[in-house]
Amino acid sequence: MYEWILPSLREVLTGSQPSITECSSAQAEQQWRVSLAATENLLLKTLATTSSETTHGLVITAPAPLFSQPQLTQSLQTVTFTAKPFNPLALMPFQIPVAIEEEITPQESILPLLPADPLGMEQFCLVFTERFRLVLVLAERSNGQKEFAFSFEPDVVQQAWRAIGARIILNNPELFADLDVLVQDYAPATLDYHSIIHFTRCILQEVGEPEADKVASPSPISTSPHPPITPPAKPSPRPDVELLQAFAHEVRTPLTTIRTMTRLLLKRRDLPDTVINRLEIIDHECTEQIDRMELLFKAAELETTATTKPVNTQLTPTSLDQVLQQSIPRWQQAANRRNLTIDVVLPQQLPMVVSNPAMLDRVLTGLMENFTRSLPPGSCIQVQVIPAGDQLKLQLSPQIDCQNNNQTINPPIRKSLGQLLMFQPETGTISLNMAATKHLFQAIGGKLIVRQRHQNEEVLTIFLPLEISGKQKVGVK
Repeated sequence: MYEWILPSLREVLTGSQPSITECSSAQAEQQWRVSLAATENLLLKTLATTSSETTHGLVITAPAPLFSQPQLTQSLQTVTFTAKPFNPLALMPFQIPVAIEEEITPQESILPLLPADPLGMEQFCLVFTERFRLVLVLAERSNGQKEFAFSFEPDVVQQAWRAIGARIILNNPELFADLDVLVQDYAPATLDYHSIIHFTRCILQEVGEPEADKVASPSPISTSPHPPITPPAKPSPRPDVELLQAFAHEVRTPLTTIRTMTRLLLKRRDLPDTVINRLEIIDHECTEQIDRMELLFKAAELETTATTKPVNTQLTPTSLDQVLQQSIPRWQQAANRRNLTIDVVLPQQLPMVVSNPAMLDRVLTGLMENFTRSLPPGSCIQVQVIPAGDQLKLQLSPQIDCQNNNQTINPPIRKSLGQLLMFQPETGTISLNMAATKHLFQAIGGKLIVRQRHQNEEVLTIFLPLEISGKQKVGVK
């Protein structure tokens, strides 16, 4: 018997996998986060071999969109369920002439859940592609403990779709008809074990390898349709790290929902320019804060991962030129707000480096933000990229006299907040401390060195390894 008139996804998966291992809520949440990272990586790998001109998959999530990388948002149709529908009027001092629901399309849809629906207490993700189908669920049991389950088994994913589809019929029958066709189109003829193997490899890279003396049973990762996950044995994290991780997650979720709804509003063609400008500001601010929360979350995750490996993220050949082209305009905009200027000196050609492109952008932006807050108004920041053997050196150095400003730098007062954060009383800024930032650079394949120069100036140098095939002679523009 179901708890409600329709089954929840927890009931669907536990009914098909009655031997799910008991674990603590913290372990279940860790499994959920690691599996989402593995799913994102698997989707990026799958979409890398297809054209980006059309959609190549369907993702159904709750309670907020889970994937924000442009390659995924542009190539996947998404449906998000939420127990608390977002009210766009709360942000806008104007009246929308047409209900927001009329703007929702199968490409990007947000649907409400009934208050009594137990699905509102679950976090889940259903993925349908031509290569694989997958369902992941983080739910709360009657005793208050959380449990995590996932499955690649086509029959289980189909049962999960029936449970979700029944809810869509209640809200939008036409949308269900369109999505049901897509679900049938994205139905692999056979179970793709290559996808499962890649998924489990990503999990191993995210969680690290457990200590041999802490493993009480054979490895839980296998190529079966229901590979269970047992987190690695690890020491208890410090409470401040656990709190930071929870805080970053809780802030990121509503911000992602607000940004999604803002972008839906921006698709309207009947809005005045002033409203569009306000929406674009909201979108920019949400994106900036989401990236900051991602950075805090990743830093906390690295601290709680028991592994001797310095690399915890998926490293791939990365175009530093593309990362800088996206980042530098944002850096200059932030610098202008503080009456600073940025002077960029780049080689004529930038070779490929080995890193994680999404994390590299966030870590560099976070470092630049902290760097600018330590400089007096009127200063200039020189960003210089220099070849250094089998590495590429990216250096940030202050140029105090670039605007005929002869004042010296007074180093900012920084107070430690727990294991990862520092606080600047002069600006009220809370940011990652230098040790956590260095740890992040190690996780994306790089190295950060901080040295003091005359007049209390700090020079930051980042080293990134070159891709072997990308080594080439570079010259300065």
